[in-house]
Order: sequence, then C-alpha cells, then structure tokens
Amino acid sequence: MSSRKAPHVAVIMGGPSAEREVSLVTGAQCAAALREEGFEVSEIDAGDDLPGRLAALAPDVVFNALHGRWGEDGTVQGLLEWLRIPYTHSGILASALAMDKERAKIVFEAAGLNVARSFALPPGPLTDHPMPPPYVVKPIREGSSVGIHLVLDANAPPPPVPDGAGLMVEEYVPGRELTVSVLGGEALIVTEIITEGWYDYEAKYRPGASRHVLPADLPHEVTEACLEAALTAHDALGCRTLSRSDFRWNEAAGAGGVVILETNTQPGMTPTSLTPEQAAARGIGFGRLCRMLVEDASCDR
Repeated sequence: MSSRKAPHVAVIMGGPSAEREVSLVTGAQCAAALREEGFEVSEIDAGDDLPGRLAALAPDVVFNALHGRWGEDGTVQGLLEWLRIPYTHSGILASALAMDKERAKIVFEAAGLNVARSFALPPGPLTDHPMPPPYVVKPIREGSSVGIHLVLDANAPPPPVPDGAGLMVEEYVPGRELTVSVLGGEALIVTEIITEGWYDYEAKYRPGASRHVLPADLPHEVTEACLEAALTAHDALGCRTLSRSDFRWNEAAGAGGVVILETNTQPGMTPTSLTPEQAAARGIGFGRLCRMLVEDASCDR
C-alpha cells in the first residue's frame, strides 16, 4: 500500500457472473463503509475494460467485491497480480480451489474433514436418477446456490439440467444448516440458518427469507467441531484474511455428523449476509471489517 494519508481503494463489483446483482450490493455497501473509514474510494463495475481502467486509475489497493465466476475463481486475482496492484481476500490458487467443488473436496478430505459422497456427471442431459434420492445436483464452479437442484422423490423425473458438463451430483446430508466465518486466522462463531425450504439463492438474499441464529444453539462439542473444521478448511485451501465455510450437521451422528459443503473465499457483504453478522457478534463493526481487509491487502497472496 502507498504511504499516502488516505489510500486510494478501487472497489470492483458487478461483473458478468450469475451473482452480478449481489456483487453490486456488496460493492456499494463496502465502498460506503470504506469512505466512512477515511479512504479515498473509486467504484468500478467490472467489464472488458477492467485492465485499462485499473491501469489508468492506479489505485493503492483493489477491494474485490466480485462474486462468482471470474471474480472469485482466481481469474481477476491473476489480473491483479499481473498489474501488481495489492488486493483483498484470497489469492489465485486458493480462490480457484475453493470455487471448484470437486477439487475443494479433495483438499478437505486430505485435511481430515467429513464431506458428502459425490461425483462429476458425464456430459449430456440427465435421463435417469444418477444416485438414489435424496441428492443434490450442483454446478461445480458456481456459488450462492446458483443452478442447484434438490431431488427428494425417487418417483419424480431427474432434474431438468441442460447439460451434464460442469455438474456434480452429491448425496443429500440431512440435518441443520450451519456456517462459520474465519477472519484473521480465527474462527468467529457458528450461525444456524433456518428457512422454510432449503437455503437457495432467494433464501440467501431476499430479506426475511431466512433466519440466522447466532451463536447457534448446539452442543459444545459440535460448536467446537464446526469452528475447528472452518479453520482447517481455510488453512488447507490457503485462504487469506477472510473465508466462510458452510456445513450440514446430522444430529443423529453427534459431533461426527458435521459435514463441510464448501468454503467461500469472498463471502457476501450485503444487508442479509452472514459474515458481517458474525463479525458484529464478535465486536467487529462493518467499517472495521472492511478496513481489516484493505489493510491486509497485498500481491503474491
């Protein structure tokens, strides 16, 4: 970072992914918070001209508020490394690994974490159930529950996915939806997410569509298992500064029933997002959270 009194932060947001609208909200909220923290802030809706705009702007730091493909999968991180502009969140490798659900599971298993049984689907539309229901079909490289199908009934037809390429089928894990953010090398708190149905894109981002209970009302050993698993996943993937890992807990299996689903290297920072709530519960306000990310920004992440 520059030694200027008010470092210039470029907040990149939007972009072409399926999570564009969420990213715009995240970016606007973070930009406003950083201005209140005393930073000079420019907001950039990331498009094809992003390299040129960043080169012309020459910010001290890029605050990466992009979500989904291109912004969260190592792509824009590679651009920022090439331009040698310090940036927030995780680097190229951790971002790419976390976004790829197949490869992330390999890392999780090697680190001793419980994962749901799954496999990649061959190219082509589904003509039969790939495993006995209940199961989940999900894109291998998307976030925010984009494109996910939950199949509960063996008598129903398989989900209408357009093509098997880039998809995986995963055994459905019964139980409670839990999540843990890691900030600055510390697992913050366990949140339980309660919804009427399952935790899809709408439940994540529509106000009132889900309820967050924090700290989650869990047995002590289950809380500790979640906190430890989130930190293990963060470290195993090589994440930096901030991540959030999502879990299902099968109560019948006790602490051994904690199953990791995925790790997000750029958790949402919207009014309904989980990570700002968890940070606030630990006494870290939103402005301070954004400042911590900027102050830890670097290249070679």
